Amino acid sequence: MSASTATPWRPNAVQEVVGLWGIGFLGIIIAFLLFGGSGVPKLVATVGFLYLPLIAMRWRGEDYRDYGLSLRNWRQDVRLFLIMSAVVFPLFFGAFALWAEVLQHLPPELARLVAPFRGSAHFTPRLPPRFGEWVVDQLFVVALPEEFFYRGYMQARLRDAWPHGRRFLGVRLGPAFWLTALLFALGHLAIFQVWRLAVFFPALLFGWMRERTGSVVGAALFHAAANLFVRFLEMSFFGG
Repeated sequence: MSASTATPWRPNAVQEVVGLWGIGFLGIIIAFLLFGGSGVPKLVATVGFLYLPLIAMRWRGEDYRDYGLSLRNWRQDVRLFLIMSAVVFPLFFGAFALWAEVLQHLPPELARLVAPFRGSAHFTPRLPPRFGEWVVDQLFVVALPEEFFYRGYMQARLRDAWPHGRRFLGVRLGPAFWLTALLFALGHLAIFQVWRLAVFFPALLFGWMRERTGSVVGAALFHAAANLFVRFLEMSFFGG
């Protein structure tokens, strides 16, 4: 076969996903090294999450709707978001209050390793400054790009490689589900703080929601709301 008619090499689903994840992760780290804590690393992350999958999607003639970025089932997405919020947030409030109490009794070195907040905890409800801007930022700059990249694109492509799994609460969860959550957690170590690995656990909820509705919209709403709720609890218990 001549070079002009040879089929171009294409990575398989796992190679494609891990390769694009690695490019995005490296780009965020480089942005932090060059620009520190400015808004540049967040911009690099947002652009990367939205556009890196396009590299591979164009090979297959796909678009964003093929990976769950669609309002087609928005009523189902919103309904599931409201149910998840009503169930999870009260439980998380209790867990956070208990954790805040335990944290005060840990050795300072260990406390710095496992949590980003300090000091004595006393619950006084307060919103973060410029809360409205936080809402827009968390939804459109953080949650939606991350959910499209991880749960929309990555989880779907890995499912192509590993289609089998066990059914749980109405959806089939296999290796793609677990590996996506793991890479999501590892991706947060671009800022190397061990406690950031805890995002593995909400990632399981986001991934289940994506499988339940076939969309990332509900997961993005819940992701943004969870980030805002955590920030509200940090302000309310620790004042910052």
